[in-house]
Amino acid sequence: MNHWDVKFNTNEYVYGKEPNEFLKEMHKNHPFSGEVLAIAEGEGRNAVFLAEEGLDVTAWDSSKEGIKKLKNLADERNVHVNTEMVDLNQADWTKNKWDEIVCIYGHFDSELRHKVLENVKESIKPGGYYVSEVFSIYQIPYESGGPKIENMLYDPQEVLEVFKDWKMIHFFMGEVERSEGNFHSGTAHVIQIIAQKPV
Repeated sequence: MNHWDVKFNTNEYVYGKEPNEFLKEMHKNHPFSGEVLAIAEGEGRNAVFLAEEGLDVTAWDSSKEGIKKLKNLADERNVHVNTEMVDLNQADWTKNKWDEIVCIYGHFDSELRHKVLENVKESIKPGGYYVSEVFSIYQIPYESGGPKIENMLYDPQEVLEVFKDWKMIHFFMGEVERSEGNFHSGTAHVIQIIAQKPV
């Protein structure tokens, strides 16, 4: 079992069953539609929410235990989510495929993170969106979750540089309150982004 299989190998949903608050709020304010890819999706709370919103959702994760729980949650909510067990180090990205790509607390080392973000840019259709909430490099002293290694956290300058040629719909860095299961609880320091690919 990998680290995430061990973490998810329990009946409890360790990050809860409800979607991330930022994702929920953004979908209320912005009428996204079409095909959505949720990467590093874990137990499926965000993918299932997106399916409930009427989107055609595909979820990628490297944990078989996470995908199993995702399918169970989708069945519980009476929605369908396409699931693929994907290691992002070896992911097969398709150019101009997705209307939206969502990354909620998908944390990787800097080399893989850069590779993923560049592939995200290629894979979103012109006019499509990247939507993300992740822990910033300032999260380390907080007790609300996330990696304790700076290399695994997001630098705001890095994110803005990657998406400098896209339309920035929303960008925020700062403190938020989160209550997402046992592992995201309390005040956290995050980066939020909605960026739209030029047409």
